[in-house]
Amino acid sequence: MLGRIRRHSLRQVNEGDQALVRQVAALPHTRADLGLKRLSTAADHGKLWFLIAAILASGKGQTRRAAVRGVGSIAVASLSANLVAKNLFPRRRPAAELLPLYRRFEKRPTSSSFPSGHAASAVAFTTAVAMESPRTAMALAPLAGAVAYSRVHTGVHWPSDIAAGAAIGVGAAYAVRHWWPVSVQGPAHTAHEAKVEPLVDGEGLLVLVNPHSGLGEDPTEELRLRWPKATVVNPVAGTDLIEDLSDQVKKSTEEIHALGVAGGDGTVAAVAAVAAEFGLPLVLIPSGTLNHFARDIGVETADDAGEAVREGRGVEIDLAGVKIIERGGGERHRWFVNTASVGGYPEMVRAREQLEAKGWPKWPAGAVAMVRTLRHAQPIRMALDGRPHLVWWLFVGNGTYDPKGFAPTRRPALDTGLLDVRYLRADVPFSRARFVLAMLTRTLHASHVYRERDVPQLRVDLLDGHRRVATDGEVGPLANRFEFESRPRALCVYR
Repeated sequence: MLGRIRRHSLRQVNEGDQALVRQVAALPHTRADLGLKRLSTAADHGKLWFLIAAILASGKGQTRRAAVRGVGSIAVASLSANLVAKNLFPRRRPAAELLPLYRRFEKRPTSSSFPSGHAASAVAFTTAVAMESPRTAMALAPLAGAVAYSRVHTGVHWPSDIAAGAAIGVGAAYAVRHWWPVSVQGPAHTAHEAKVEPLVDGEGLLVLVNPHSGLGEDPTEELRLRWPKATVVNPVAGTDLIEDLSDQVKKSTEEIHALGVAGGDGTVAAVAAVAAEFGLPLVLIPSGTLNHFARDIGVETADDAGEAVREGRGVEIDLAGVKIIERGGGERHRWFVNTASVGGYPEMVRAREQLEAKGWPKWPAGAVAMVRTLRHAQPIRMALDGRPHLVWWLFVGNGTYDPKGFAPTRRPALDTGLLDVRYLRADVPFSRARFVLAMLTRTLHASHVYRERDVPQLRVDLLDGHRRVATDGEVGPLANRFEFESRPRALCVYR
């Protein structure tokens, strides 16, 4: 009975497909025929979508995330449609004679007609982009529809192939969303507003610009035009940034009302430390590539910073610090605004810097360094607040991060007074493999190899040798003890 119903349903689908293809074949010859033919060819192997992704990735924030999510969704859709579904459901393509000669491809595809890989990729990319940037997706939707229709117009797919490919594309985009949730955008919350002084033309503002922090173009001239009465300085090579900036604040002949910074997160942390020490508000000028801290604060552009300074709006947020007990018994203290880590990350940073010194671009150097570091990683014996553990790495965040798991991306709040502590156990058989499997299935919350907790402070004692701590991407000295603490409301920031 079920077999008879199935055969009847398939016959109805085939009859509907043939009727629709005949209607398409009967359309008059227009210039659109050549355009659809070329568009279909441009979308072969996802080339069209990869080009659009490259254009989107040249921007920052929303469009860059949309590009990465779109490419990931194409990969899942292409695998599902071309390698799985086409082999499970073989189907002949429409007969070439059904369409006029001028619409046909000289070389027709020979793989199964069902489903359409072009439709799967087009819909996967557009759906994924919509999750990050709905306006961009609205602009892409007509193009995706045209690519999908072009496969019927040129006679290489049945309409039901297109529908099945589109369904696979939507599923692929949501599968990627399952593994990589869409983050909530907007500034992190803080309940503590601060009274800060409006600075007309930047009067009383001392800004440190670090041109060696991957800023691209040096923003110094732009800042001088924006705040003509501000003092703009650069780090002095070979000196401690915090000590040098502190001396400048102490020796300044003009009254300083705020400190500003344009640089990477390591530079931001150093200037934030000086601002906290002197009780000065901080002005963030996002000029680098990532600007994690500025994004959480809610200062996405230099215009945002300028508006906050002009109107005198600020908030109080937490800072995190770590006391580093070195091998010789000396002590150092470092502040961090984002994250700190012990384990593979400092080694990866050093390996990346070595490759960069040889002329490698930053991103490829980082990818190669990560692979090398993970391959040669060694477990670390450490005591966390006096309790011994064997771990692969330790992560400490300034505030509690979302999502929970291996790849935290944002902070819902900046005034929790807590540290976000996460670590991967190394005392469990196949812990790294089990960790990767738990990540892929999003079951880290139930995994025995991964631990996380929120605490106001943490003491880390290394039981075998010495290690380096990385704070906001900057690698510190060798030490065998690290004492982390959260400093609630220690920093005031314009936003």
